[in-house]
Amino acid sequence: MHPSEVLFQGKRQPVSLPVCDHYAGSEKLMRRSMALQQELGPLFDITFDCEDGAAAGDEEAHARLVASLIAGPDNHHGRIGARLHDVHSPWFERDAAIICAGAARRLAYLVLPKPESLADVQHGLAIIERHAQAAGRERLPVHVLIETHGALAAVREIAALPQVECLSFGIMDFVSDHYGAIPGAAMRSPGQFEHALVARAKTEIAAACHAHGKCPSHNVTTEIRDGSVVAQDAARAFREFGFTRMWSIHPSQIRAIVAAYAPPVAEVDDAAAILLAARAASWGPTQYQGALHDRASYRYYWTVLQRAKLSGLPLTADALSLL
Repeated sequence: MHPSEVLFQGKRQPVSLPVCDHYAGSEKLMRRSMALQQELGPLFDITFDCEDGAAAGDEEAHARLVASLIAGPDNHHGRIGARLHDVHSPWFERDAAIICAGAARRLAYLVLPKPESLADVQHGLAIIERHAQAAGRERLPVHVLIETHGALAAVREIAALPQVECLSFGIMDFVSDHYGAIPGAAMRSPGQFEHALVARAKTEIAAACHAHGKCPSHNVTTEIRDGSVVAQDAARAFREFGFTRMWSIHPSQIRAIVAAYAPPVAEVDDAAAILLAARAASWGPTQYQGALHDRASYRYYWTVLQRAKLSGLPLTADALSLL
């Protein structure tokens, strides 16, 4: 049996996604992002943006461009999604219809922004599912942006929906929805990790995702010149708040995010040794360097190997055989 079958019996196997989600809106930036993904490999996802990327009056042409690029020959890895207009926009369903009709089979996911309730998400999912099925795609994954009071209040119910594989935190809309009660400094570091209301939102999103085996994606860092700021934000998001993915809004941020989410090489080596010994023992208890291990710790170390692979770290053939 594959390790995942042994280790997650009766438990939901967590969604495993690249640790960086890079947003691009204009045609120039979309094509540049695709070229970078071809160079680096599928270490990061790309999200083509219809919500903020389409100029007023150009929404339909932009959606058609998004579909053509995703369906085209430059999408080497099948790891490109698209953010639609919000569910209350007159362009929401038109985006879904155009992109699914043109690229449903190559889409990695669609992103649903600004829902205000569980009902909004369910309504959006039904529309997406209808157009995806019409284009021959079943269960198209959907990512949901949590950026309103109502969505945060329903975050556990949203995370439980089978079609949802990722929840992203939209910090700027969330802070602005407090009408000055949260200072603007809480949109960036260190305030974004220290203000109680923002930290609470992040904690609830991450907890809801992990309770249902989904991927929590951290908000963007607006600093695009100082790579150390991006790296520090990514490290804090992972280590202190349990986020396993993060947005990028500039190509210079991608490598810093991927590196920050990669496990230490020493831990990867330990994980491989522990799991190989476990497999040799038919997944019964074992000991490694004087410490006892069983299936609970095996699940942890298996996710370490998963993170290492997603981060592009070199793995031995024996380690790869476990994944």
